[in-house]
Amino acid sequence: MKIVRCGNIYQLIFLPGLFPVNCYIVEEQASISLVDTGIPSSFKGIVNVIKDIGKPLKHILITHAHGDHVGSLVELNKIFPDIPISISRRDSKLLKGDVELEPHEQQTPIKGGIPKNINLQPNQLLHEGDQIGSLEVISTPGHTPGSISFFDTRDHSIIVGDAIQTRGGIAVSGQLRTFFPFPAMATWSKEMALESVKKIVALEPKLLAVGHGKMIVEPKEAILRAIEEAEQKIRT
Repeated sequence: MKIVRCGNIYQLIFLPGLFPVNCYIVEEQASISLVDTGIPSSFKGIVNVIKDIGKPLKHILITHAHGDHVGSLVELNKIFPDIPISISRRDSKLLKGDVELEPHEQQTPIKGGIPKNINLQPNQLLHEGDQIGSLEVISTPGHTPGSISFFDTRDHSIIVGDAIQTRGGIAVSGQLRTFFPFPAMATWSKEMALESVKKIVALEPKLLAVGHGKMIVEPKEAILRAIEEAEQKIRT
């Protein structure tokens, strides 16, 4: 595990050399929140960082319900049974292994690693605009139907899950990067993913934190380039 800190955000990188999977700890004045839980073996590293920071864990937040983002959720729930688990209403269905599409949705099969053995009931189902500490919930569907991002209203950093990747080169979810193709292969709707990234850049984030790859400070120009490329590819 590798740890990178930028302001109030700690990036926990698991398997950094091969298949980097990121979790994030967001520090508040008197507590911390965990965003995503990585792969099954991630829980030991997550627990150690929480202990090192020395503030109580108050929330476990999930950007989307793919296996590499909820992999250690069960183990963490055993260690922190009283800490609420929050996920979008839509992806709470994926968390239970339910891949059935809702009638109003693009009727494209949901892709990626869907959990099979998570028998947990989320404590809170999140919607656009909900506030958890300093984090505002932003609905950013595309990678999955219920993907969400967390926008820190203090410093305008944003944790986007797999809405954007930076490993292998910055890309909107669904746009293939040869040296790290996995987020694209696991994306449900390229079109919705593009609209979600336009929504992200409109917030003018000061720090971009993704599920796979390095964080980017002042990411606007890089995100705009990724949007332009995605628009060109979707049109052709």
